[in-house]
Amino acid sequence: MKHLKSLFQEQYNPENFFLIAGPCVIEEEELLMTVAEKVSGICKRLEIPYIFKASYRKANRTSAHSFTGIGDVEGLELLQKIGKTFNVPVTSDIHSAAEAAMAAAYVDVLQIPAFLCRQTDILLAAAETGKVVNVKKGQFLSGESMKFAVEKIKGAGNNNIMLTERGTTFGYQDLVVDYRNIPVMREFGHPVIMDCTHSLQQPNQPGGVTGGNPKMISTIAKAAIATGADGLFIETHPNPACAKSDGANMLQLDHLEELLEKLVEIRKVVK
Repeated sequence: MKHLKSLFQEQYNPENFFLIAGPCVIEEEELLMTVAEKVSGICKRLEIPYIFKASYRKANRTSAHSFTGIGDVEGLELLQKIGKTFNVPVTSDIHSAAEAAMAAAYVDVLQIPAFLCRQTDILLAAAETGKVVNVKKGQFLSGESMKFAVEKIKGAGNNNIMLTERGTTFGYQDLVVDYRNIPVMREFGHPVIMDCTHSLQQPNQPGGVTGGNPKMISTIAKAAIATGADGLFIETHPNPACAKSDGANMLQLDHLEELLEKLVEIRKVVK
């Protein structure tokens, strides 16, 4: 896990968990600045290493009418601006092998979406950039099976790997979290992150918009820290009801600080 130290630099705190947080998708610059300023300030006070996250494009949407982004280059330039303004690493997901090099010019961590975690070409392309690669475990996979994603990235010469648990498909319209996956994936020797918001999605809704259960975010996060997660992934927005993507399972920005304070205390007990 040596790459965490170089990624976070002076923010690095091996005694604490790290946080990946931000709005689901880039809607406008003002939103990014508002969230980044608020979250980076909280994390600095609580000594939580922080990575800002927002998708420059949402390629996997239920409906063809759903918002997908403001433009790839425009979005990536805003992410780079956030990183420089607040002195934090930034991340976004990529959707094809061709996007890896483009996104790597702007972000510090390349995120592989859960549905693409078995795609060899995208994993190798991400690995070859030399950036940290965060692979989300597919909703259809066990924790044990993620060793093959790790092997592909390491085989391309990149050992800077993170793995994210984001729930397992349970029927057609729900997910469940198997916390055994956290220690199982940690055995591969790389940081394991709990996605506390996407794991609460309720997909495949008749209206074409994914549902969610944000009241359980705190429960998911607390259990993740207690079971040894190295990091947490939390999408947050000042007004989730007005968000253009995943509003149904994002945490309201004003609720984040209180939750993080509780999680820091749980981490101290666990350590």
